[in-house]
Amino acid sequence: MGVTIHQVAAEAGVSPSTVSNVLNGRSGRMLPQTRERVEQTIARLGYRPNGAARHLRTGRTQVIGLVVPSVANPFWGTFARHVEAAALLAGYRVLLCNSERDPARERDYLEELWADGIRGVVLCSSLPSLEHVLPLVERGMGLIAFDRTAQAGDPAGLVNISVDNAVGAELATRHVLELGHRRLAFVSGSLRSVNRRARFRGFEAALEQFGLTAADALLFSGGAQDHFGDLDIPDLGRAAARELLAAANPPTAIIAINDMCALGVSASARDAGLQVGEDLSVVGFDDIMLADLATPPLTTIRQPLPAMANAAFAHLRAGIEQDEPAAGGSLLMRPELVVRASTGPAPEVRR
Repeated sequence: MGVTIHQVAAEAGVSPSTVSNVLNGRSGRMLPQTRERVEQTIARLGYRPNGAARHLRTGRTQVIGLVVPSVANPFWGTFARHVEAAALLAGYRVLLCNSERDPARERDYLEELWADGIRGVVLCSSLPSLEHVLPLVERGMGLIAFDRTAQAGDPAGLVNISVDNAVGAELATRHVLELGHRRLAFVSGSLRSVNRRARFRGFEAALEQFGLTAADALLFSGGAQDHFGDLDIPDLGRAAARELLAAANPPTAIIAINDMCALGVSASARDAGLQVGEDLSVVGFDDIMLADLATPPLTTIRQPLPAMANAAFAHLRAGIEQDEPAAGGSLLMRPELVVRASTGPAPEVRR
C-alpha cells in the first residue's frame, strides 16, 4: 500500500489540505517552516501524489467522488453502477467510498477527495444534519446529497435528490391493508435518518386512511441497540420477525425498511414454519436485483435508480464545468409499487 496524503498530514502535524497546497504550489500564505516541514515529510515518506488527481488538475481527465453507506447492500452497488455509467459517457471517472453512514468517516473521505483535487461529490447520506461536511462546501466543493430531502440548516447551494419515501411507504402499507390485513408491523432499525423517518410517516398515513393509528400496529426499531448501518440490516429483519411472530397477537403483514431487511424477515418466517405470502405478507423497499429472485419473489417499492443517478451526475457536472457550485434545490422522484408473491390476502380473509 502506498503512502496516503492523510499519513503525510498526520506525520507533519498539518491538515490534508495544507499538504495539497504545498504539492500544488499554493503555499504563498503559509509559514516557511510549515512548508519546509511538509516537504521534508513528503520526501522522507516517499509520498507520490494520486495520479487521478494530477490528471484532473492538468485537465486531461475528470474525476468525481461517490460516497455510499455500503455496497454490502446491493441497492448502493446498483446506484454506483448507474452513476459510473453516466459519468463514463461524459468522460468522467468515479472514485467510490463506503462510509457506513458514519459522519466522521464521511468527513474524512471528503477531506481526502478535496486534497486529491476532486471538486464534486455525490454524498449518499440521509443524516438530518450535514454540519460535519459544511467546511468542504464552504471551500467550494460541489455536493449532491442523495437519498435525502432538504433540511433546516442546509447550505444554500446544496442539491438534494431522493425518491418520495413517504409516498413509497404509504403505497406499501395501503397495499397490505387493501388485502385485508389489520395487524401490521413496521421494521426499521434506527429512525434517526431522514429517509427512514419519511417512510414511517408514510406508514402512519396509510393506517390513518383505514381508521387505524400507529398504536394499532407494532414497531420494531432494533430494541436496545441503535441499528443504522447496511451490514446488519438482514439480521435485524430476522431478529425482528422472530420477536414479532412470537407475540400473543402476531402481525399478519410486515413492512420492512428496505429489501435486505425484508429478506431477513422472510427467512425468519420460514424458520418458524410459516409460508410467506400466505401466513405472513412481507413488503420491502428499493427493488434490488435479489427481490425478484427471492423465494417467494418480494413485493417491494421500486426506486427509479437510473433516472436518479443521471440527475445526480448532471447536477454535479453542471457545477463542476461552470466552476461554481450548482444552484441549490430538491428533486423528489415518485416510487412505484411492484407486487409479487410475498404478499397475499390476510389469513382470515382467505379463510
